[in-house]
Amino acid sequence: MWLDRFAHSTPSGTPPPRGSSYSPAPRRPYPPSGPGPLSHRPSLPHRSSSLQSLATTPASSSTSLPSTARLTNGAGRRRDTGGVPQNIPDPLRVLESIIGGPSRKARADTTEASQATARPQELVEDIDFGRLSLQEYAEASNKEEQHSLPVHIYSAQPVEESDKEKHRFEDLHRSIIACDGVLKSVETYLTNFQSDLGVVSTEIESLQNRSIALNTKLENRKVVEKLLGPAVEDISVSPAVVKRIAEGPIDDVFVKALSELEKRSKTINTKFKDQPNVKAIQDIKPLIEDLTNKAVERIRDHVVAQIKALRSPSINAQIIQQQAFVKFKDLFAFLAKHQPQLAQEISQAYIYTMRWYYLNHFTRYQKALEKLKLHSLDNFFLLGQDDAPKRGTLLGSSRTPLSTQDPFSLGRRIELLKSSSANALTAYLVEEEKGTHYLEVPFRTFNLALIDNASFEYTFLTTYFSTSQNYHAISRTFSSIFSSTLSLGQALTKQLTESTTDTLGILLCVRLNQHFAFELQRRKVPTMDNYINATNMLLWPRFQQIMDAHCTSLRHLTTSLPTRPSTTSTLLSSSTPSNSTAPTSLTQRFANLIHGILSISSEAGDDEPVSNSVARLRSEFEAYLTRLSKGINDQRKRERFLYNNYSLVGTIIGDVEGKLAEEMRRHFEGLRGTFEN
Repeated sequence: MWLDRFAHSTPSGTPPPRGSSYSPAPRRPYPPSGPGPLSHRPSLPHRSSSLQSLATTPASSSTSLPSTARLTNGAGRRRDTGGVPQNIPDPLRVLESIIGGPSRKARADTTEASQATARPQELVEDIDFGRLSLQEYAEASNKEEQHSLPVHIYSAQPVEESDKEKHRFEDLHRSIIACDGVLKSVETYLTNFQSDLGVVSTEIESLQNRSIALNTKLENRKVVEKLLGPAVEDISVSPAVVKRIAEGPIDDVFVKALSELEKRSKTINTKFKDQPNVKAIQDIKPLIEDLTNKAVERIRDHVVAQIKALRSPSINAQIIQQQAFVKFKDLFAFLAKHQPQLAQEISQAYIYTMRWYYLNHFTRYQKALEKLKLHSLDNFFLLGQDDAPKRGTLLGSSRTPLSTQDPFSLGRRIELLKSSSANALTAYLVEEEKGTHYLEVPFRTFNLALIDNASFEYTFLTTYFSTSQNYHAISRTFSSIFSSTLSLGQALTKQLTESTTDTLGILLCVRLNQHFAFELQRRKVPTMDNYINATNMLLWPRFQQIMDAHCTSLRHLTTSLPTRPSTTSTLLSSSTPSNSTAPTSLTQRFANLIHGILSISSEAGDDEPVSNSVARLRSEFEAYLTRLSKGINDQRKRERFLYNNYSLVGTIIGDVEGKLAEEMRRHFEGLRGTFEN
């Protein structure tokens, strides 16, 4: 029945009823229950039968859903308490009392028939309850009937009212049909949803099975990767390494990538020798060779570009050597290992470039040193010569003014040996220098620059080419680079010393050269030993020649004394008579010269030619004084003359330290003691 269908159409969990109706039919005003036309209208038996047939005849959609699957439609308006309360009047009676109905017997039959098929249903109708519940409204309606309406049999309703009520029920029927259509669509939606839910459940189950399979494969892959990972890692090169070597800039990262490639290449070659039939090694080996060739090509271009940069004007080669060569020395080692012929050619190009670089810069430096003003000390500055020498420049044709300093006096020249400054003068400062210097100044300046550059170059060669060349090969490379420059240094030394008689200057150059030798030993640059020895071979012979010239000049002066009395008076002080006992000017020069030689040789050994040269010069000087003293007639004055000269020499050399100075001092003290009494 339609009442039964609406009683079960709404689930029990539906929210409480709202004030408005859920019926799709438009709301109609309910006739008042008080006194009025309905209160006095007669009963309509045919209307009750129509209502009964409507209530007992099932609607067309009553069979669309099973009764067990439907919920009461009225459950949306109120909560289901499990049955109709006992104290609530029968809704049919209430409806009959409002609109008129069949007799009590027919109503009882209808009620029994409806109870036989279903439980009591609630009336679904758009009724204005005036904010009262159905029970309250029914009780109020019963009370009004009992107080205001006497029990009587209603007369027949007018036809207009009957048609109006008919239209109301027809509207209600249409609303029920519309609700039935909505329920059908809901049923279809739920059916489709159930079907889709089943499909989703099947897909979820399929996904679960796939997930389990994937997990199993993943675990198996992890096990295989754990076993094969190290082996694959040894014979594989990452794409990042390949890209860095093929396209990346030459920097520290490139060097690391090159080291990684070298490591992988070594492992692959070893495995290829042991297992040449492995497919993976056969596939990767050509790729490794191509990548190695690409790396060699890029290294070649980089090194050649840096060698070309060394030929740029006013470039500092040491900066390029440090930042471009030494910093990436592994690049040349890689090149020498894989392409030794190419590495040899690049080495030769570097040798030619650096030979030109050093020769060009030191030639300019030498020309700048030639512009220095130097004291010219020639053969006229010997002990036995007169005091009016002619002067000229040593390195140029221009003449220099007479030096205010005694050429036989050491003075502050020895400070050059004690100076802690190891920096050479730059070419710019040399060109701007306006003072006059002795020959040891340009010698020291040029050789300091030469020693510094040679030491740096040798250190660079041993660092950069050590992986591809041994010690002898590096020495040959160094000689190829510096042979021309070292020849230039020897030519400068020869030019400074070949025409001078500056004994102290030559000996200072000897000591400076010894200091250079010690410094090269400290820096561990053995390739400069030949240059040091060659310089010594230029200086020591020249020193002995000058000492021999001094001895010869004294000998000539001594032999000329008996026949040339005027010379004797010239050598003596001009203000003293010939019988004066005052020391001669030659004694002053001799003492100063000996003092300078002994001061410079304070740390000299016994194997040096200084001792013999000084002994010979001392003998010639003593012979000269003895011969000169014979010109004094008075024996006492003669002895006083010798005593004064020997005392002057002993006084001047008295503050000199060293073994040779101690021997010389004892010798003159002994001579002086001979004439004290």
